[in-house]
Formats: sequence, structure tokens, C-alpha cells
Amino acid sequence: MNRILQAPGTVVLLGGVIFFLTMFAVFRSVNLGTPTLPPKLPVAAEDNPSWKYRNPEIDQWLSQIKEERESLALRSEQLKEWEARLAAENRDIATITQNVSQVQADFDKRVLLFKEQEKDNIKRQVKVVAGMSPDGAAAMFNEMSDDEVTKLLYSMKPDVSAPILDAMSRQGDAHAARAAILANRLKDVLNVPATNTLANASR
Repeated sequence: MNRILQAPGTVVLLGGVIFFLTMFAVFRSVNLGTPTLPPKLPVAAEDNPSWKYRNPEIDQWLSQIKEERESLALRSEQLKEWEARLAAENRDIATITQNVSQVQADFDKRVLLFKEQEKDNIKRQVKVVAGMSPDGAAAMFNEMSDDEVTKLLYSMKPDVSAPILDAMSRQGDAHAARAAILANRLKDVLNVPATNTLANASR
């Protein structure tokens, strides 16, 4: 029995039991009371997290920015459509301009060809009229327009055209008046600085 009590394990076990019993008795004798929590302080606005704070003005700005972005996107689409339309119209205009230029070039060629043919025709008429008598030429001129007669008179030598006008003036007052008109027109034409190739060719 004494050996058991003197064993180190027994001494440790008894010491532990005595310690716990002493602590239990002490806690039972002390009145700790009910713990009281500190009063809650009012939470200030700046104590709230920033991600929980919502500003109505920021929401309004975000809404306006969204609307402006949508408006800009719509305008961009419209501009793209207008650009494509203008490009198509420019292509059409270029095609039309090219066609007009081709038609104008063809027309100019035909006009030049007509003028050359007209010159040859006038040359032949001048030769025919030069071989006629003044009275016969005057009678033929009465059947022609003033423009045609003026062209022929302009292409003739003065010693050929003068007797014809004189013969026209002796056919009556109306023919005399027309001969005066033709003479004035011929004078106006002769006053224009130009090369009379037909007259030179017939002289």
C-alpha cells in the first residue's frame, strides 16, 4: 500500500484531482454575474462599405451615357448606309459621265464629218452657180433659204456674187429688199476674222 502511494504516477494523479477540486470550489464561491454587452453605437454613413453606397446622380449619368452610346451607334450605322449609298451614286454618276463623254465624242466626230461634207457640197454648188448666168443664179437663190444663199455668196468671188445680187434686185421690190438683206449678212460675215477656205479654194 505504501508503495502504491509512493509511486510517481499516483502522486501526479492525486495532485491533479486536488487541483481541479480546488478550482471548482473557488469558481463556485465567486459571483461573476451576467456579462453585459457594450451599447450599439449608431453607424455613420461613412462606415458603410463603398460598394453598398448608391448615388442617384451616378445612376442618372450612367443612364445618359448608355443612351448616348446607343445614339452614337445608330448614327454610325446611318453614316455607313449613307456612305454606301453615296459610293453607289458616285459609281452611277461616273458611268453616266463616261457614257456622256463617249456620246459627245461621237457627236463631235459626226459634226466634223458633216462640216467636211458641207464644205464639199458648197464647193460643188459654187462651181455650178459660177457657170450660170446672173439671172439664172438669182432665180435659183429665190428658191433657197437666206442661210444657204449667204454661205454660197460668202464662198464666191466678189465678181461672181455681185452680178447675182444685182440681178436679184432687178426682179422687183421684194427681191431687191432680200438682196439688200443678203448683202448686209454677207458684210457681217466678212467682218468676222476667219479664214475663208472655200472662197480661197474657188478663187
